Amino acid sequence: MLIDTHCHLDAEEFSESAAELVQAARQNGVRYIVIPAVAKANFTTVQHLAQQHTELVYALGIHPLFVPQAELSDLDALEQALEQAVADPRLVAVGEIGLDFFVPELKTPAMQEKQRYFYEAQLKLARQFDLPVLLHVRRSQDQILKYLRRHPGSTGIAHAFNGSHQQAQQFMDLGFALGFGGAMTFTRAKQIRRLAAEIALAHVVLETDAPDIGPAWLDRKADPAQYNRPAELAAIAEVLAQLRQQPIDQIHAQTSATAFSVLPRLAQWHQQNS
Repeated sequence: MLIDTHCHLDAEEFSESAAELVQAARQNGVRYIVIPAVAKANFTTVQHLAQQHTELVYALGIHPLFVPQAELSDLDALEQALEQAVADPRLVAVGEIGLDFFVPELKTPAMQEKQRYFYEAQLKLARQFDLPVLLHVRRSQDQILKYLRRHPGSTGIAHAFNGSHQQAQQFMDLGFALGFGGAMTFTRAKQIRRLAAEIALAHVVLETDAPDIGPAWLDRKADPAQYNRPAELAAIAEVLAQLRQQPIDQIHAQTSATAFSVLPRLAQWHQQNS
């Protein structure tokens, strides 16, 4: 069994229906797919999408890339959405939330401050509703960690992790899993591959971030149809097995167990549907 812990299945880039994407993923051993929201505008979208297939669960949050156009009232809307959805067993986390200090327009002092405000407010909501978080940590690992320490008890996944070994250890010490996906399949991604090979497998989860962060064998620039899909997770898992020199069955079992550990409501959903 494989679990795609991060997939934007509602993205407009997909030419296939959600049913087709889920079926293809299932045929490749993917049992569950976590769909994070990115803005108030798609809270309802991901909720309705998740209701259509037992393989789908979701998270609600405001992505840092969507913070520039977000209103403070969107945080109130998120709180209301979480309150209404907390009884839904398919709600597994608050996310995608975090900080992004890579995109130029997000690096201005004013926008960094707004990002931090939204990030901390959403950490508080996660603690309020006893939910883990799906973290966006691009070029922002130290700041992300700073706020996690201010809010002890926060757990979840550092999505698309690309930090140092020291930063990875700090996330793991706080009880977080690290998400690895398509970036790990590129031979030039030496730091990511080294981390994926060396850290304890008990802290590793797999993800696609589909339709983005495609693996090395897809060339979206040459062919726009070669975007990432959740079915690619099986081959991504094979790369992890090769990097770690471990049996693929062990990769499947442990990464799934880790996903269930950091997303306990997903574990409950699995028990309910087994």
